[in-house]
Amino acid sequence: MTGRVRIGVNPIGWSNDDLPWLGGETPLEVILREGAAIGYEGFELNGKFPRHPAQVGRVLSEHGLALVSGWYSGRLARRAVAQEIEAIGPHLALLAANGARVLVYGETADSIQGERRALIERPCFRTAEEWRHYAGRVTALARYTLERGVRLAYHHHMGAYVQSPADIDTLMASSGEEVGLLLDTGHCYLGGGDPVDVLHDHIGRICHVHCKDVRAPVAELARNQCWSFPDCIVNGVFTVPGDGDLDFPAIVSALLAGGYRGWLVVEAEQDPAVAPSARYARTGFETLRGLLARDPGAR
Repeated sequence: MTGRVRIGVNPIGWSNDDLPWLGGETPLEVILREGAAIGYEGFELNGKFPRHPAQVGRVLSEHGLALVSGWYSGRLARRAVAQEIEAIGPHLALLAANGARVLVYGETADSIQGERRALIERPCFRTAEEWRHYAGRVTALARYTLERGVRLAYHHHMGAYVQSPADIDTLMASSGEEVGLLLDTGHCYLGGGDPVDVLHDHIGRICHVHCKDVRAPVAELARNQCWSFPDCIVNGVFTVPGDGDLDFPAIVSALLAGGYRGWLVVEAEQDPAVAPSARYARTGFETLRGLLARDPGAR
């Protein structure tokens, strides 16, 4: 990637689309105003944004913000590439029209990420043939988006087909270079991995980063007690960089040493009634800004 490292944020710390009782009453205007005041350069999309490209650009420009990216709920585990291309069209066009260079792809077919079911019940590919067919479909879709100026950033996610470091390894080995990897530090840890190790293994494919910290003792409870993903959120597994137990100095250092240039996105699913949104968003921003300041070439 070219350019510099920029710090963005996901609105999920203010208002959670999947669990709407967590901050659902907070207006988009408040979210954008508070994020811009903290110093964030851009936002990812959430459900409160308009869906017309010009309207998205307008609401962001009013606060001097860029569009970072936006989640897309893909279903390539269950449907053909042609169907996915048709479904992804409006979202891809919205991102491209507003200067976003990556598209966050989350596989939601058969996913239990929004259900009160133990994460051990998640779907899995069982054979090399299943992996090969799936990776081929992802590669074809990624080739399509890349031809339109937006790289697919595959989001490994709790409760989905690609969750563990082994899943990430298999997908990256089975798919083409067109498929970028979104490294989510929190999902990586909760999925059984060390973000620094995964980063080193796949730095050439990482095109987007979600910076999510983890409260390790709570994560241990989540594993031992077989929590669902919503349970993890409401019980405080995740927090912002600088407030948890992940080694963000090592994570950022490894990214920069590997030549990463793109967005570092603070994303921490928490209950804003327990973890006040602006306060925690500021902690995450200041943590990442301080780490980037150690490397003049990053900014």
